[in-house]
Amino acid sequence: MSKTDIQIAKEAALKAKEIIQYYDKNRDKLNMAHKGRHDLVTKADVETEKEIISIIKTYRPDDVILGEETSAGQQTGQERTWIIDPIDGTTNFAHAFPVYCVSIALYENQEPLLGVILEVNSGELFHAESGKGAFLNNEPISVSTAEQPEDALLGTGFPYRDISLIDDYLKLFRRFMKETHGVRRPGSASYDLACVAAGRIDGFYEYSLAPWDVAAGACIIKEAGGFVCDWKGETNWLEGERIIAGNTQISEYILKCIKEEIPEKFWVKS
Repeated sequence: MSKTDIQIAKEAALKAKEIIQYYDKNRDKLNMAHKGRHDLVTKADVETEKEIISIIKTYRPDDVILGEETSAGQQTGQERTWIIDPIDGTTNFAHAFPVYCVSIALYENQEPLLGVILEVNSGELFHAESGKGAFLNNEPISVSTAEQPEDALLGTGFPYRDISLIDDYLKLFRRFMKETHGVRRPGSASYDLACVAAGRIDGFYEYSLAPWDVAAGACIIKEAGGFVCDWKGETNWLEGERIIAGNTQISEYILKCIKEEIPEKFWVKS
């Protein structure tokens, strides 16, 4: 039986959820290890990614797959490329602390065709296809209508791969704490972006992110009527490790603050 791309992505995400929940109940089998000082990986990450890849390859054997645990260092190209994060929020998962997500996206010519984000604990399934809108559990969603910083709630992450900007980043964080409703940090970039798409938070910013952290969420935000850019206000957010997302007004506010608080040499990755 043939399946559409979005059906494949949802099937893979739901199967991944089953594997993650198995390891959540059998934590003695996690085999947790460190990829870096603050970068964890568990057996659940590896097994989940293998299952997602297997499902995709069953239906789309000729497509390229870029996964966090198996494709580090690889870049997206012009081919149809599935970009997957088996557990976005591994540190949360390793500590049995929600939130953590399965994130699956499909890109071609570095343009999003679809994005699926499944939050494992709540079962919330966010999805979007290019030109078809964005949905949460099959109900339409859209970004918020907040126009002023004082009406906005922001989301961010504290990067663990690169903490070179920590002092400037905290300065920026302090400004946002003063000028907005506050800043939230759930610990999963894909979930943050999904919440932007659903209008729960009004804007998001972070650096030192990989394509699998942002690919699905950016697609869903775009289809929810939102805006995505890098720290220069340009389009290199997929590979450029810096992202701003939200509705247009709040994204412009975040970009303005970054340019005022972060030295220009850090607007792009070194």
